[in-house]
Amino acid sequence: ARRLESARPVDALLEPGCGLGRPRLQWSPGRRCPVKARSVRGPAGADDRSAAVEIDRQGPQSNGKLRDPRVDPVEGVVADFEIIERQSDLESLAADLVKEKIVAVETDADSFYPYFDKTFLVQIAPTKHTYLVYPLALGGPAELAPLAPLFASPDVRVVFHAAEYDIFVLKRDCGFEFNNLFDTMVSAQLLGYPAVGLSALIEHHFGVKLPKDEQRSDWSRRPLSDEQLTYAASDVQYLIRLTEKLERELRKAKRYDWAEAEFETLTKRQWPSRGFDKLGYLRIKGAKKLDPKSLGVLRELYALRDKRAREIDRPPFKVLGNRTLLDIAERKPRSQAALAEIKGVSDLMVRRMGREMIAAVREGKKEGHGPIPKLEGNGRRRMDRRAERRLAAVKKWRSQRAGELELDPGVLCPNTALEVIALDPTASARDLDGRKEMKTWFAREFGDEVAGVLAEREGDATGE
Repeated sequence: ARRLESARPVDALLEPGCGLGRPRLQWSPGRRCPVKARSVRGPAGADDRSAAVEIDRQGPQSNGKLRDPRVDPVEGVVADFEIIERQSDLESLAADLVKEKIVAVETDADSFYPYFDKTFLVQIAPTKHTYLVYPLALGGPAELAPLAPLFASPDVRVVFHAAEYDIFVLKRDCGFEFNNLFDTMVSAQLLGYPAVGLSALIEHHFGVKLPKDEQRSDWSRRPLSDEQLTYAASDVQYLIRLTEKLERELRKAKRYDWAEAEFETLTKRQWPSRGFDKLGYLRIKGAKKLDPKSLGVLRELYALRDKRAREIDRPPFKVLGNRTLLDIAERKPRSQAALAEIKGVSDLMVRRMGREMIAAVREGKKEGHGPIPKLEGNGRRRMDRRAERRLAAVKKWRSQRAGELELDPGVLCPNTALEVIALDPTASARDLDGRKEMKTWFAREFGDEVAGVLAEREGDATGE
C-alpha cells in the first residue's frame, strides 16, 4: 500500500503498479493497509505466494477481518499496518499506547543520504497492530512529542532490537527519556547466539525470512515504496514474541539480571553533540604525505566540501570523494577546464562549484600549511611492560571464562575495560564496580576472579 506525498494531507492515493492494474483509489490516512509481502517467506517448502494488496473498500467496519500477522508465519507474513501522518492520529495512538504492557519500536534514520541523519520513520507495534509514523509529515521529529510518556513510563516495556542507535536519535531529535527497556540484540549476545541480527533471530525462532533489500534504502523519499513499507512493518512484527522467548532463556540461564543492567545503562547513556571537525582533512589517508602548499589546498577544499554538503543536505562523500580531494590538492588546477579533467569531478560539479573550487585552490596555495597539529587520540594510555603482562593475564582469563559461558569474549568484557584494569589494577570487586568502563554485572559477578588473576600476576612478577 503506497502512502501519499506530504502535500496531500487529507487523502492518500493507492497508485497502479502494485499488481492490481486498477485506477487510483482514495485512501484516508490512519486507515489500515494490509500487505502480503512476497519477499517474506516461511520455512523451506512453504508456498512462495505472489504479492497481493487487499483493499478494504468498506472501511474499518468491513466484514473482511484482517489477520493478525503473528498468527501463522508458515503461511507468510501479513504486514498489517496503519500509517500515522496527522498530529491528531498520533495523539490518539499515544494515549492508547501508554495503556499497553509491552510495545515494540524501531526507527529508520538516514545518515547515508542526507548531511544530518534524521528520523524519517518510527515503527510501533503493540501486541495486535503495527503503526508507521512519519515525523516529516507531522512537521519534523519534534512533533513526536506525544510519544514521550510512552518511552518514559515505568509500566510499559519498550522493546528495541539494537536499541543504542534508536535511543541516540530519539534523544537527540526529540529529547525523550527512557525507563523500561528491553533489547533483543543485547539479550541474544548475553545468551551466546552466534548470529544476533534481527533477521537471523526471527528465522531461528519462527522460520521466517525477513526482507533485507531495503536496509540501505533512502527513507527520505516520498512516497515510500511498497517494499519499504513492508520492510519497515516486518522490522517490528516479531519483536514482542521474540522478547518473550529471549526472556525465558535469560531467566533459565540466570542471566536476566545481566540484561537488566545492560538495559539500564542504555537508558542513561548520553552522547556529546557532533560538530564540524576542522582538522578532519588530516585524517584522510595520504594527507600527511602532501607538501605544505598541497596540504593547504586540501584544507580549503575540505571546508568547501562540507559547506556545500550542508547546503544541499547530502553527506560530504557524496559531494566529493576523498580521493578526488587529494587529486585536486596535488594537481592544483588553475582553471575550471583543468578542474574538469580530474577524475571524480563531473561537468555538473564544475558548473555548480567550479568557481569556488578554483578559489579554494588559490587560497590554499597562498596560505600554505604550517606544522601539522597533533590530532586528539582515542584517550588510551600507553602501557609499560608490567601493564602489558597484566593485560595478557586478564585476556587469558577472559578467553577461558568466555568459553565456559559460551559467550563472545568481547560481550563478557570489552578490551577497553581490560586495558583499564591492566593500567590500574584493582584489589577487589568493589573497586572494579566503580569504574565507568566496567559493566556493573561483570564487576558484580566476576570482579573477585579478576582481582585474583591480577594478584597472582603481581605475585609472579615479584618472584621474577
